[in-house]
Amino acid sequence: MKKLLTFLPIAAMATTSAFAGIGDYIPSGLELGMGVSATSGLNGFVGYANKNFESFWWKRLGVRFDFASTTPIKSSIDSLIDNYMGDGIEVGDHLTITDGKIDSEHFALLFDVYPFGNTWFLGGWRVSAGYVIGGMNVKTMLTGSDERLADFAGKEFEIWGTKYKYFGGDAHGTAKAKWDFTGPYVGTGFDLGLFRGFKLFLDAGVVFTSKSAELSMNVPVEGTGLKYWNTVANDWKPVDTPALKNTLKENIDKTLADAQEKLDEYKFFPMVKLGFMYRF
Repeated sequence: MKKLLTFLPIAAMATTSAFAGIGDYIPSGLELGMGVSATSGLNGFVGYANKNFESFWWKRLGVRFDFASTTPIKSSIDSLIDNYMGDGIEVGDHLTITDGKIDSEHFALLFDVYPFGNTWFLGGWRVSAGYVIGGMNVKTMLTGSDERLADFAGKEFEIWGTKYKYFGGDAHGTAKAKWDFTGPYVGTGFDLGLFRGFKLFLDAGVVFTSKSAELSMNVPVEGTGLKYWNTVANDWKPVDTPALKNTLKENIDKTLADAQEKLDEYKFFPMVKLGFMYRF
């Protein structure tokens, strides 16, 4: 991520030099931007906002087609998520997740209003509204921690108060969240002039969506060597009977219901973007 942020201004300055020679052939007010988003990955936009209009209103209006994807910088985002999660994040009362992976993308049509027109400094502040079509998929590994289990190799995960771990198998318990965050967008931001048409931009807002994230869980049993921590025997025991498998399924269902109840409270998707732009 640091390399990417270092590269952006260098690329932008090179772009500025390239654009200088063709500026006479491009409509004044055309905008091209490139940056990064914490939730959407590499972000870009094409827009129009002409501050040289004499009209009171036209110089205050702008429009942008905004798009983003995590694919170009996926490894950097996954690394940041792992560092942020640390030993894990609790979701609900009985589920801890770690080792997060995110795939996200969006397309948006945004309308900007610059309340102060082309007034120095304040002229860069804008209020934005529009519509976003996007989706995000999150995949995590289910984990747990217990000082009594410190001598055991591998990672344990906890479901509804019961600890599980795989022995001798390649399968791992995973949780997935799918969020279609399509809906209206409201936000604010600014573009700060640096030199010529080259600017630094920041956007922050939320997408109001009728859908919350949908959580699912996969805990393979057959042929995986899955065991659970038996608190009576104080030892790992195989999940090898219909009763134990049914208990695992019930634990999964209760965990999903508990976590989903909390996820249903969030009907807005945050978006924060930072980058560089050029306005002709």
